[in-house]
Amino acid sequence: MLRRRLRYSLVPLVLIAALALLVLRSRLGIGSPSAELLRAWFRTPEIRPTLISRLAEPCPNAPFLLPSEGFVGFLYADPTAPYTPFAPHTGIDIFGDGAPGTVPVHAAYDGYLTRLPEWRSTVIIRHPSDPLQPERQIWTYYTHMASENGVQSYIVDDFPPGTSEKFVKRGTLLGYQGLYSGAPYRIGLHVHFSIVLSAPDGSFRNETHIGNTLDPSPYLGFNVDARRQPTLPVRCGS
Repeated sequence: MLRRRLRYSLVPLVLIAALALLVLRSRLGIGSPSAELLRAWFRTPEIRPTLISRLAEPCPNAPFLLPSEGFVGFLYADPTAPYTPFAPHTGIDIFGDGAPGTVPVHAAYDGYLTRLPEWRSTVIIRHPSDPLQPERQIWTYYTHMASENGVQSYIVDDFPPGTSEKFVKRGTLLGYQGLYSGAPYRIGLHVHFSIVLSAPDGSFRNETHIGNTLDPSPYLGFNVDARRQPTLPVRCGS
């Protein structure tokens, strides 16, 4: 009886220890293939040219264009802080080597662009037919295209706040990488790109939940899923 009680009393301690380990792994970037390189990107700028992916055209047999030039640092499903194993990254972050407002961001695929009136740094594009599953509609989401304080938007003038369902072609210039996040922590120059599922009413789902998003890997033609330990920097077919 005493042994059984001891065994049951240890269960909460084991669960707490497991939770602490998961949080520690997240904070240290353990398990993310990009963590060490991302630290090097900021600490050692001279290595940046070796980490940058430059893809002017989509990879062979892939429908989407990588929307910006840079280092794909935060990956899909990445648990590295400020994300966690319980709330991992929902897209990819592409870190450009340049000043804010100078690194271009382009549409990944043909579709209909919307910018809500309150969006300072964000646009979303509706794709009525998913090129990999034509029976469903998906969206591509692009954000952080503004100055750090959000006062200056880096989205091009063609897409002012309130823009709705404006057709754009793959490769259309949307704006430029920025620093704005609306969060209390600094993020570094980049653009966040994700693929978002449609809700039953045809609107886009909440992009901050990974269950509402798709792994961009098959759309881009290279592995960007942190759970599958991609080779970095990303290249077509990698």
